[in-house]
Amino acid sequence: MTSTSNPVLFRIEWCRRQRTKAHVGPEHEGWRAEEEGLRDALLNRDHTSEYRHAAPGMLERYVLGFQDGQALIRAAWFDLN
Repeated sequence: MTSTSNPVLFRIEWCRRQRTKAHVGPEHEGWRAEEEGLRDALLNRDHTSEYRHAAPGMLERYVLGFQDGQALIRAAWFDLN
């Protein structure tokens, strides 16, 4: 399955491109956290607790990616059935 046919992989790649554009700082770290949330949803693991003590906004970005990833997986599953 290519990244364009899997919405989670497509979104992970999009986050990577956005992170590259951001270069450094909070925006860069936010894209990284969102990407990790998407990847964790895909791999069925949850690292929310590890982000509780991260820089401000990182927990929210991780959770955004994680929840979006789960929703994309559910939507893809329903499309197959």
